[in-house]
Amino acid sequence: MVDLTILLDWLEFAVRWLHVVAAMAWIGSSFYFIALDLGLRPGARPAPGVAGEAWQVHGGGFYHIRKYMVSPEEMPADLTWFKWESYTTWLSGAAMLVLVYWLGADLMLLDPAKAELAPWQGWAISGASLTIGWLVYDALCRSGLAERPTLLMLILFALLMVMGWGYDQVFTGRAVMLHLGAFTATIMTANVFFIIIPNQKIVVADLIAGRTPDAKYGKIAKLRSTHNNYLTLPVVFLMLSNHYPLAFASRWNWVIAGLVFLMGVTIRHFFNGHHAGKGYRWWTWGVTALLFLAAVWLSVQGQALRGGEGEARAMTRGEARFAEAEGFEAVSDIVMGRCSMCHAREPGWEGIAAAPRGVVLETPADIAAHARKIYLHAGLTDAMPPANVTFMEPGERAAIVAWYRAGRG
Repeated sequence: MVDLTILLDWLEFAVRWLHVVAAMAWIGSSFYFIALDLGLRPGARPAPGVAGEAWQVHGGGFYHIRKYMVSPEEMPADLTWFKWESYTTWLSGAAMLVLVYWLGADLMLLDPAKAELAPWQGWAISGASLTIGWLVYDALCRSGLAERPTLLMLILFALLMVMGWGYDQVFTGRAVMLHLGAFTATIMTANVFFIIIPNQKIVVADLIAGRTPDAKYGKIAKLRSTHNNYLTLPVVFLMLSNHYPLAFASRWNWVIAGLVFLMGVTIRHFFNGHHAGKGYRWWTWGVTALLFLAAVWLSVQGQALRGGEGEARAMTRGEARFAEAEGFEAVSDIVMGRCSMCHAREPGWEGIAAAPRGVVLETPADIAAHARKIYLHAGLTDAMPPANVTFMEPGERAAIVAWYRAGRG
């Protein structure tokens, strides 16, 4: 019989792998072109329409790169478009959102201690918020604020903070951070899909038709590309945050996310200034360090692992099946003896400040809620406990497997 739990776990792994590889390609090309654009210098013998050029060496060869403002005199036969890196990143990320958070809404997405919502309501909030975020952002960019980029970025920051607070009213801490990342990544990919690529296609179409392209299309695309550049690092942090409970399980997770967005600005400001030949803005390092220390401090202020992230709560129908399955009492004893010293609301293992990945295993409801993870990490495999530090026996792992399969039915 095919074990759907194993297949689903491998599917998540495959999609996550695709997501990471696509993100590497997108971030790499984005950072490269921003650095290239900022590093262009006037040539010794400027060609008509050339705004700047650069000589680069890589892979045993030399590259002479020119940037044409608006367009070259004639359309090249081969033109490389940079778009699928962005699209693939977003599509694979959306698939991960569905696989992990939508299908696991009772545990991963919704926090009943904050709001009593059905899974479909959580899905609706999740999906609608991503769409609405892009519409609001796009409207701001199309307003007169496009001529005041600093003010526009401040308003965007305020929008992100409001969204973080709103997410925290209904979602688990892990889902709060993930959705802020998805909210931002949706804006970034939509910039590519709806603005940057269409504007470039207008320029290409004008060239082919023999018309002189309007410079405004390049200006608009550059503004959106600049926004994407400053938002990239915070998105990466937010996507990684689900591995670190001190970030996502803090009562102030949405404020920590706000500090991370500011760090993204200071870090990119340092590198962008350097690439533009404006020297090293070392003060940005100090500001970044202070923001990071503020995030660390907030992570331990008024810690509250709530609802699905730690506090005892009522079991869902699916969880009740595992609590009533044959072998549950024995498995509870195993988990309490081998796992709960780390996976506790107040971990007793030296060096662990919060339950790893926010997984708390102190009550029957906790164990039933995390049945799938216990099965995969401590039953089918010996991933947990790490290095088998609590000496879990093969018979105990077999008991976990038998219990899970009995509860799954």
